[in-house]
Amino acid sequence: EVYDKIIKKISSDKVALITGEEKIIPPNAKYFLCTVESMPINKHLDFVGIDEIQMCADHERGHIFTDRLLNLRGEKLTMFMGSSTIKNIVNKLNEDTEFINRERLSKLTYVGHKKISRINRKTAIIAFSTEEVYAIAELVRRQKGGAAIVMGSLSPKTRNAQVELYQSGDVDFLVATDAIGMGINMDLENVYFSNLKKFDGKKLRRLNMSEIGQIAGRAGRYLNDGSFGVTGDCKDISAEEVELLESHKFEEIRMLFWRNSNLNFNNALSLIKSLEEKPNKDW
Repeated sequence: EVYDKIIKKISSDKVALITGEEKIIPPNAKYFLCTVESMPINKHLDFVGIDEIQMCADHERGHIFTDRLLNLRGEKLTMFMGSSTIKNIVNKLNEDTEFINRERLSKLTYVGHKKISRINRKTAIIAFSTEEVYAIAELVRRQKGGAAIVMGSLSPKTRNAQVELYQSGDVDFLVATDAIGMGINMDLENVYFSNLKKFDGKKLRRLNMSEIGQIAGRAGRYLNDGSFGVTGDCKDISAEEVELLESHKFEEIRMLFWRNSNLNFNNALSLIKSLEEKPNKDW
């Protein structure tokens, strides 16, 4: 999304896009748009910006974000964007840091349970398995006439085409996994969860509050108010949780995931030894 915006402003031979799925790297690139895992970490760049820095606390991808938080700097400016839940940890870096707070300008309201047949347009319905996404999309198509599908497992081209289908107004509904929680900005008024449990690679678990907040927060943008609710067999969200979600108050992060990034590839034993290194900070 950001790559597309930037190549409209500057000629595309100066802009690189590097993700696990796509690589467009012109020889004279001055701007690099990357996923955190794919960032070039040995270049001297004036500016480094990383979004969703609270992902340092994610058990799967966290150690990469933590490594960038600790070790990657722009020559002139480094910017970490994300939830203020990680503010106290960033303070511990003892660097010349300035915090800029951006309040949400629109209101987010919980509207409880609604049947899929009663859900209004400009809505995303969230599910956590491919089967569930397709089943709901089929139901929406039968009752409402059309739905776009967004899942992390789709190829970038297919995913962008589906986003465009929704954004252009060809369809009024979007059925998605939590892939829309990160980095897809869309004109949504409502978000409904058909499920609050996901398989995270190890076990089936309920989403934590900040994950629910991240996805629900896609409803309403800038000055437009948004609403979120539950549908299908999804259990209601408790009153205490609703209050936290509506006021965007989430538990602060106390621990990050870390892995030694200075790995020794001489032989298998030395690699394992370097992977077993412990961090020198208790957080």
